[in-house]
Amino acid sequence: MPRSNKLLLLLLIVLLSLPLTAVAQDEMMPALEPLDPPEDVTVAYVPIMKFAALYVAEERGIFDSYGLNVNIESVQSGTEAIAFLTEGQIDVGGIAIVTSLWNGWNEGLDIRIIAPGALEPLVDSPTKFLVRADLMENGTVSSVADLAGMTVGVAGGPGSGGEYLVSKALERGGLTIRDVELTQIGNADMPAAFENSSIAAGLLGSPFADQAIEAGNAGALETDLTPGLMTVAFVGSGNFVTNRPEVAQRFVLALMEATRMMQGDDYLSDENIAAYLTYVNSTEEALRAGSPVIYDPNMVIPLDGLADVERVHRENGRTNYEDPINIEDVTETSFTETARELLGVVDSGLDNIEMQ
Repeated sequence: MPRSNKLLLLLLIVLLSLPLTAVAQDEMMPALEPLDPPEDVTVAYVPIMKFAALYVAEERGIFDSYGLNVNIESVQSGTEAIAFLTEGQIDVGGIAIVTSLWNGWNEGLDIRIIAPGALEPLVDSPTKFLVRADLMENGTVSSVADLAGMTVGVAGGPGSGGEYLVSKALERGGLTIRDVELTQIGNADMPAAFENSSIAAGLLGSPFADQAIEAGNAGALETDLTPGLMTVAFVGSGNFVTNRPEVAQRFVLALMEATRMMQGDDYLSDENIAAYLTYVNSTEEALRAGSPVIYDPNMVIPLDGLADVERVHRENGRTNYEDPINIEDVTETSFTETARELLGVVDSGLDNIEMQ
């Protein structure tokens, strides 16, 4: 080949490679410029897998890429996190949507939902309503209606997210929480409660439900209680949402990027497993054996589901008010909307959830 042709071919190869190189670099860039200097963000979370996007965003450097110094603190309950939010001690809480939150909103509490935590799957939810194995085997309990008057375990206590899910299970048998004896038991202690026969039924999520079933002490009576529902969320303080929107936006962007690193087989990647175990008291074996928790890569905030949560707590007599709350007043959907505009919408398989 003549030397001039060789040079022309080389130049053509270089020119054709430039767009591909630019695309590859763009994909590695954050969707917004990182804050400079970096901004501090303090987050309190309840250590469960439903907040795993937070763990991945921190441990895999996504927060850092947006110029966020995120300090993550464990709390025992959502109520504790709400207190820290109202006192200005933290910026964001990873919490269940509990009754104290609804009561606070009714009284003018200035905190808002800015992003969802994990969602209940459309099918095969890892959160199950379990019944003691011997009661199922001897026919004492064959349906939810048979649990009238029996002891039911739930983590979180009155007005908690767990109580809401128990209420949804009981509704399938025409029962309410007033028809059973509710007892508060921590998630990690529930398998032992089935083993020693101190409860007849209970609500458990991953990985504890699998542990109770595999031990032969309990069986699933009802599953897929609330398909696609958001029972936990990331909630920002009024100051964080209103006065630091550029920080809040990057925080939500980092969470969305993290959820997209947790889809399909990537959910159990070595890097993600390491991130989960940094914040959740479990084992790699239990996480790999358990059912995966669902994280919407588009981070839609399902307003209809929130309205149902509020309704059930009101009907259970757990609120200090009677008229429904306007859900739009307690959510800030602009951050997730902007994140989807910047990152694009992906196929999530959660088509029944309205975009918010």
